[in-house]
Amino acid sequence: MAIAYFSTWTTYGTWLPGDGRGWCSRGGIWQLPDPEILNTAQYRMTETALVLDAIQRRIVEEAIAAHCTIRGWQLHAVNCRSNHVHVVMTAAGVPVDRPREQFKYWGTRRLKEKTLDRKHWWADGGWDVYLDEEDQLDSTIRYVIEGQDRGGEYESDAGASG
Repeated sequence: MAIAYFSTWTTYGTWLPGDGRGWCSRGGIWQLPDPEILNTAQYRMTETALVLDAIQRRIVEEAIAAHCTIRGWQLHAVNCRSNHVHVVMTAAGVPVDRPREQFKYWGTRRLKEKTLDRKHWWADGGWDVYLDEEDQLDSTIRYVIEGQDRGGEYESDAGASG
């Protein structure tokens, strides 16, 4: 049984299908870089890629924390970066992807209240992992809080998405 969830999602247009770093298909299957797919994805974009500034990042983190409080979910760690967000939370009995989708919704709503209006804020979907053991939870929290600025020095040993 999962003791927590680790969710990640990217901002609109910053990690497209075909990307040179590799990418995940809609089925969650890792794909190798593909310049042709990347060109198609870039052509289909309807807005510029979104890079969040420091104020926008704080707005997203505050929206996530507030939503966890409202829902009674335990927020272990949140780190909104310029092009992606990481959240570690416990939301017992809730499907693993529901918190991420709600965080994206409320983050968007709060951003629209304070900053420029745009239609697309986030990439579709995201990545959600069940954390089943205390050591997984601890290492993932450490990665989210400290590892983002250290080039991935802390590696989460989180299990596969479920």
